[in-house]
Amino acid sequence: MRHPRPAPPRTDSPSSTIAIRVARALLAAAGWRADIRWPPVPRCVIVVYPHTSNWDFVVGYLARLASALPVTFVGKHTLFRWPFGGLLRRMGGIPVNRADPTGIIELLEGELARRERLFLAIAPEGTRSYTDHWKSGFYRIALATGVPVGLAFIDYRSRTVGLTEYLTLTGDEEADLARIRASYADKVGKHPEQAGEIRLRATRSR
Repeated sequence: MRHPRPAPPRTDSPSSTIAIRVARALLAAAGWRADIRWPPVPRCVIVVYPHTSNWDFVVGYLARLASALPVTFVGKHTLFRWPFGGLLRRMGGIPVNRADPTGIIELLEGELARRERLFLAIAPEGTRSYTDHWKSGFYRIALATGVPVGLAFIDYRSRTVGLTEYLTLTGDEEADLARIRASYADKVGKHPEQAGEIRLRATRSR
């Protein structure tokens, strides 16, 4: 199921306007552009793929500012210590302990249930190095909460940061992943050989 493009909220404050203009200028100066469609609902999970470089965060965050889309992201809890913890939280970060994946899923499901608006971005590869599967957390969270999944990308071939497609998961894992693979088929990371395979661990042998 595809959702129509929504109208974004107004960003009339001087600080918001300046941030948008600066972010757009920086992206343009670096040869990048943002193609972002606002989510059709107030809560969703956004997967970001491929993730093969530290530069992905820089370019992606500039696109977040340029589009005024208040995306929330997850990060290792150790990154949220002093002196950067406060800044990362203001940037939209949620600290998670990756040693407890079950706890992470419960935490994020709780955040989606508690907040009136939450656009939760997750890099399902979980690493910048090659991996032969995606972590299943995004899928389980979206199914449990009934929110759509946005398919965000950082494509170094076209130098585009995009979020143009939102899918409602069916619970048929193979069919859902086939649609996701098709959407990302032409997207290229900074280090293409490090892009992970779009499959969940439970389906690797199928």
